[in-house]
This record gives sequence, structure tokens and C-alpha cells, in this order.
Amino acid sequence: MAADFGPHETKMRKEGLPDLAIRTFRSQFEQLGAGEQGMLPESEISPVEAVEDFADLAGADERGAAELARSVVIKLNGGLGTSMGMTRAKSLLPVKGDLCFLDVIARQVLRLRAGSGARVPLVLMDSFRTRDDSLAVLARHPGLAGDLPADFLQHKVPRIDAVSLEPVSWPARPEYEWCPPGHGDLYTALITSGVLEALRGSGTRWAFVSNADNLGAVLDPGILGWFAASGAPFAMEVCDRTPAHRKGGHLARTADGRLVLREVAQCPEADLEHFQDVSRHRYFNTNNLWLDLDALAAALDERDGILGLPLIVNRKRVDPEDRGSTPVIQLETAMGAAISVFAGARALRVPAARFAPVKTTSDLLAVRSDAFVLDAEERVVPAPERGDAPLLVDLDPAHYATVPELEARFPHGPPSLVRCRRLRVRGDVVFGRGVACEGEVEVSTDADAAARIPDGTTLAGETRASV
Repeated sequence: MAADFGPHETKMRKEGLPDLAIRTFRSQFEQLGAGEQGMLPESEISPVEAVEDFADLAGADERGAAELARSVVIKLNGGLGTSMGMTRAKSLLPVKGDLCFLDVIARQVLRLRAGSGARVPLVLMDSFRTRDDSLAVLARHPGLAGDLPADFLQHKVPRIDAVSLEPVSWPARPEYEWCPPGHGDLYTALITSGVLEALRGSGTRWAFVSNADNLGAVLDPGILGWFAASGAPFAMEVCDRTPAHRKGGHLARTADGRLVLREVAQCPEADLEHFQDVSRHRYFNTNNLWLDLDALAAALDERDGILGLPLIVNRKRVDPEDRGSTPVIQLETAMGAAISVFAGARALRVPAARFAPVKTTSDLLAVRSDAFVLDAEERVVPAPERGDAPLLVDLDPAHYATVPELEARFPHGPPSLVRCRRLRVRGDVVFGRGVACEGEVEVSTDADAAARIPDGTTLAGETRASV
């Protein structure tokens, strides 16, 4: 079937989207029409055996301190946390006491400025639905604003009818006709917003980019010094994969030796066993990235503004709550996939403390608890008494999937988890005030009504909760 881009272009222009965003989407749509499915089979890649290590960066701090004045922190802040029942920016959720994600991020940047004397700007990549609330949070931090824009907007693209390849129509919820193009849109949005030009015009050379929900990701002077001295145009922070990371994107090498990021949506089903083999593909992408803005601008100029990131073809339903609704295709790209675009791109193995994202209510409960603290750099890190012991929280999705459900069942806040290795809850259980969990804890109930854990209880091992 010939794929006609005309209806998509008309829809995007009517929405006021910029020409570069339309041309970028056209390039991806034409790949789809030509049969491209965005697959990266195992036969075309090889494992990455080793990368440079954060532990070996001794001496890089001095160079990094000198480069702070030419650096910017960019946070991806377009997510609504819909999987947790939210309709506002996920970064507005309280995460440590009364502090939300954006409060902590603002404090991280202000602490970096105070310690270095460098006025490192903070810039958000917002969506239309996160912008106003997020800027209001930043405005309550005196001294944070500077001469550069506080944010720029990511674009949106039409969802594609999976049968006709035309823009999907869904009058009941017109907003469902659109989707974000993935965080690979960062590069396009930096151009169309004018922020890339403004940053370079102010003398900014280095950008540290990370997700707003990862409070372990701060601009580290040692990594900055390493990156600036390396001459690399692009660098990705990676961590060791564990069984918990089997579904996340992993690092690999192409036949010509370049590093490449493979997401699960790019893995043929026949290769899933290899994809999930964490001993074979050892490193996962933290989405903490370092960019040489001069190299980025040069690459974009050479490619007429389109980096040509590997395509990700996501198949969904237009209404996620209606399994009978129209099947659609979402064309996306990942910003970390730029590692394969830049010759000389590098990867750096970093400590797990630099990767502490909140994707589920289980993650949120853990981070809110006393098992995590704010350190001197305002990072959310494991409490010192935990050492390197990981914490696994697994809450029953039937009762704790959304933030309102979570908070109704922990009305007094999280239990003490500082001495806990694993907390698994199955069934509808309400936790009282001052509950503590130690070691391996499993709480379950099959009561028809909500069961309760009494105030002041210390849990260890298996517990059957009663009404």
C-alpha cells in the first residue's frame, strides 16, 4: 500500500507544528511506508564486553570544575505519570517530605552553583500539559532563573491508523489522535525552540541531559571533566544489567564497531532470549547523556536538521482503556539512540546511585521511605546504613497501581524500610502508623474488605493481614 503523507502534513500544519518537526516525521513515516519496522536483530550486533568506568576518573574533577561555566542541565519533563493515575506532570509528586521532584532538582542546581561559583542554567523539556505547573514550581526557588529560557516544548505527532496509514480519527477524545514522538525529539525541539542557538550564543558547550524522575542524576564535575577532555561528541552513562533490567534498552555494537542502543521494541521476538540475557548484554542505558553542543549543531547542519535516529514502531490502541478501539502505530525515537549517529561516541559505567528513577508506585514508596535520603548534593541516594544492599518493593497492582490507591493504603506515609531488603504485598492491605519492615517481608490477605497492619508493628518474614 502506498503511504500518503499529505493528510499527516495537513493535520500537523493546522496544529501549528514547525516545519522541521513535520519534515522529521515525514522521514520516519516514509521509512514505515517502505516496510521499515525498526528491528535490530541479534545477527546485526555484538555484545559490549567493557566500557570506561566512573571509578577510574581520578583527576577529572579539576577539568570539570573549569568547564562548569560552559555547562547546562537539561531535564526531560514531559511525562504525566498516567500509568500511576496522574493527569499532571509526574515531577510535581511529593518525593521527600513536601519536596516534589522539581523542588529537588532546583535545589541540586542551586547547590552546584553555590559550591562552584558557576551559574549553571537549568532548562526543562516540557510538554504542553506539563509546562505551566512546572514553571510555577521553579519560580518558587529564588535565584534559579537566568538569562536563558527556563524551558522549551517537545512536539507531538499524529497517531497512524495501523491499517490505512492515515491519521487516526477519534472524535470522542481528539487528544488521543496525537502522541509524543519519544524523547529523541529532544534534538529537533532544541532547534525549533531556538534554545540550542541561545545556549551556544551564551558560550555553553556541554549539556548534561537526564529524566526529571531520576533524582540520582546530578551534573558530576568528574564526569564533565572526563567528557570535555575526551573529545567525544556524545556520551551515555550505563549501569550493569541485572534480572530487574531484562526489559530495558541495552548497549551493543554494530558491525562497523559503533555503539548502538537497542530497545525491546526493536528486538525481533525470536531474539528476545538474547535481549534478556543480562550476562550477554551487560549494560543498560540510564538516559543520563552528555552532549557536545557544538558537535550536535554541526551534525544537525550536515543532515538538514534531521539526525536520522533509529525508528521505533510502537503498536497500540487509540484508546488505551478500550481494547476494541482502532489499532494505531506510534512512531518514536529514543534520545540515547544518538550514540549510533556520532562517530567517537562513548559510554561510561557509573554507580547505581546515579540511576534512581520512579516509574511505578512501588518505586515511589521506596524513594519516599527512610531507605533513601537526600545527600549533600541533594541527590536521592540509599541511606548510608544500607550500604550497597538493594531494595525491592513489589506492591499488588490490583490495589496499589495509582498514587491515590497508594496513599489511601499508606495514610501515614511509608513504613520504615531502612532495614528491609524486600517488601512484597499481595491483596488489599492498609498500613498503620509507625510500621517497620526488616529483611525479607511478604504481606498478604485474601479478605474481602481491606486488611490492616496495626500501628507500631515490626514486620519480618511472612505476615497474613486480617480485617
